[in-house]
Amino acid sequence: MKLKTFMIGATSAFALATVATAQDGPMADELTVVSWGGAYQNSQQKAYSEPYAAETGVEFTWDESSAEAVARLRAMAEADNITWDVVDVVAADAMRLCDEGIAMEIDHDEVLAPAPDGTPASEDFGDLIVSDCFVPQIVYSTTFGYRTDIEEWNGNVPTTVCDVWNTEDFPGQRSLERRPIANMEWALICDGVAIEDVYDLLETEEGVAQAFAKLDEIKDQVVWWSAGAETPQLLADGEVVLGSTYNGRLFSVIEEQDQPVAMLWDWQMFDLDGWIIPAGLPEDRLNRALDFLRYATDTQRLADQAKYISYGPARASSAPLVGQHAELGIDMAPHMPTDPANAVNTFLFNYNWWADNRDDIDAQFQAWLLQ
Repeated sequence: MKLKTFMIGATSAFALATVATAQDGPMADELTVVSWGGAYQNSQQKAYSEPYAAETGVEFTWDESSAEAVARLRAMAEADNITWDVVDVVAADAMRLCDEGIAMEIDHDEVLAPAPDGTPASEDFGDLIVSDCFVPQIVYSTTFGYRTDIEEWNGNVPTTVCDVWNTEDFPGQRSLERRPIANMEWALICDGVAIEDVYDLLETEEGVAQAFAKLDEIKDQVVWWSAGAETPQLLADGEVVLGSTYNGRLFSVIEEQDQPVAMLWDWQMFDLDGWIIPAGLPEDRLNRALDFLRYATDTQRLADQAKYISYGPARASSAPLVGQHAELGIDMAPHMPTDPANAVNTFLFNYNWWADNRDDIDAQFQAWLLQ
């Protein structure tokens, strides 16, 4: 699958009217939305839920459990007790939940607003719609941040992702996510595997073993994180000198908090994040969820989110409407993962491969962590 690259241009001179339209039938006056917490969830609240609540009076409950969304939704479906209304997930998790019938299939052109020029939503989002159940929000990357004030580094800074393994020149604790995605790919890349061969190799027991062997080299110097806000905090506190997280979280600690941290974009892993609606919601909750989904994914709302965090909006029509950070007044383009200066070496996350193999590799990864 080819990933669309959306650049951030100048702010539009016009504002778009609200395009959300009420669903037929009753709508609940409360909405439980699941996301990831931190700077990302704050950007959603600023761009989506606060203006929506001001217009509709709906009360929002935010749950920061997206990292556990697959397991939690499976358990809810098994118990026939779905307590979430709209859930933010990565694309591969949406594909798994869709395949299992836990996420609801939608007609994107019927449910979502068209672009301002009338372009249907399915065309505006294009090939970022990787599942019949998935509504893309943003293009983001998982990459590394590092402290810029480490005396032991003698003025040097990491320049490649493989410097994560270079503990001689860059001593100190690292942080990596407590899941196999990205870690397995980076391990193989830094063990000399060609980019085009990574997923073919991970199909084999030997390839998985090779990735774990490479990770073994730094395992005792790694702090493992589960929430995206952890690495920025660890970096800010000086608990780690180098760590992976989502590029928008690093933007926050660098630009908003003015910490001595810099970005390492080398072999950043592009990914998609977006919404699903759990299958089997009662009519009033479903109608409210659909109404909010239409509102939160229109052209202006996606552009508004990019004013608060450095993630590229998933709609092509949104990109020209974003220019500067809403509060800092800085140009957002240089902070986007899709900016040419940042995208010299990029790794496109293979959604289909991970949707097919995630459960098995997850189990092996968690067992490896306990060894």
